[in-house]
Amino acid sequence: MAGDQPGSPEKFDEMHSAGGDIRPAYDAYCGWYEKQEPALLKRKNAEADESFRRTGITFNVYGEDEAEERLIPFDMVPRIITAAEWRKLTRGIEQRVSALNAFLYDLYHRQEIVRAGRLPERLLRNNEAWLPNMVGMTPPGGIYTHIVGIDLVRTGPDEFYVLEDNARTPSGVSYMLENRETMMNMFPDLFSQVSVEPVSNYPRRLARSLAACAPPKFDGSSGDKPTVAVLTPGIYNSAYFEHAFLADQMGAELVEGSDLRVVDGRVQMRCTRGFQPVDVLYRRVDDDYLDPLTFEPDSVLGVPGIMDVYRSGGITIANAPGTGVSDDKAIYSLMPEIVEFYTGEKPLLPNVQTWRCADKDSLGYVLDNLDELVVKEVHGSGGYGMLIGPTASRKEIKEFRAKLKADPENYIAQPTLSLSTCPIYTKAGLAPRHVDLRPYVLVSPNGIEITPGGLTRVALKKGSLVVNSSQGGGTKDTWVLKD
Repeated sequence: MAGDQPGSPEKFDEMHSAGGDIRPAYDAYCGWYEKQEPALLKRKNAEADESFRRTGITFNVYGEDEAEERLIPFDMVPRIITAAEWRKLTRGIEQRVSALNAFLYDLYHRQEIVRAGRLPERLLRNNEAWLPNMVGMTPPGGIYTHIVGIDLVRTGPDEFYVLEDNARTPSGVSYMLENRETMMNMFPDLFSQVSVEPVSNYPRRLARSLAACAPPKFDGSSGDKPTVAVLTPGIYNSAYFEHAFLADQMGAELVEGSDLRVVDGRVQMRCTRGFQPVDVLYRRVDDDYLDPLTFEPDSVLGVPGIMDVYRSGGITIANAPGTGVSDDKAIYSLMPEIVEFYTGEKPLLPNVQTWRCADKDSLGYVLDNLDELVVKEVHGSGGYGMLIGPTASRKEIKEFRAKLKADPENYIAQPTLSLSTCPIYTKAGLAPRHVDLRPYVLVSPNGIEITPGGLTRVALKKGSLVVNSSQGGGTKDTWVLKD
């Protein structure tokens, strides 16, 4: 295997040990890879690109005038996780997601965590995602975040950290599914040699999990199943492909706001035989645009009156409005305390050390060490609005210093972690690139389900730590090995 030298002692490589040996998780895969003809691999790589192009798997890269819509690069070398590693991760994820839902219930009811002095009230008061309209309301089944994406990074053999909690609209699951299907189509013989946990049943699990969250006004007495629909902002949204894909795979209707209206106290969708009630709405429309009668009055993306129906138990909205209050980066910094407060246990998955710049002492430390830290906006996402100190220019650091002094509450800072690397396929052979991992979690009254694997995002530029698709990163299939 040619390309960049893997397995450096300074960073953890998923495939190679520090001495360059193949790690046990990759034994079977590497045995298979070594037997492949280079010309065949090159042809398969081109076929994968063409397959993604035909399928229309794209993502909007904002800020690039010549490339509003870009094909998401797919790398055909899988990221592999052992069964034992996955069991440890799932225990930590379940604990974290349980705490998130308990936290959201508490914030919109008695706020015991604030009363106990474990959460500064200003973090709640200044949170843009906090919705007073949700105070005192309990969503059907008591569940706020039905679909969660927990972003993980790895720095060593037994060192996983949570980098971010995506509790409102975690995207990317369609890429997880397409990556696996592409790999199975290209290399069917490989899957007969390596035993990998399946992910293809995710849409069925999602449909079942959402249906289990039916609202009180769905009685099911006639034996009918709850009607589930996916609400999309429309074709110009960056994740429209995923909205349409998931609706199709679930057998649910894909609707826009103009397809829905409130009739007789229910949200109903237009169909060929008139209007039909929707029981569960998997919305991919932000809170502000969900109901023009409650939030943004000029919104044409939502449904006038849907919040009244929601409050009366006529519909389940997934994820619940106001869920975003739990996943901004300032709240993230307190997740260890939040997990312990609601579960009575120490977190099984640690946070990355985080400095809240709103705190005077933390701000001083961050300003003194900007060239060593990663600085992020509290409500930022997609890799936008951040500073990576070690690779930033003096001009960029100067500009960020001014931003921090002007509005310290808007920023947090973290150390620059040496994310693990995983080889990608290049013309020169395999070459290590930094990766992260987003497992997908479903929550219903029946329990918590975690799809084995998730989406591995990979920074395609050598040495880059930015893996976001919106910043030009790619993806690769994630394998969880069976015992």
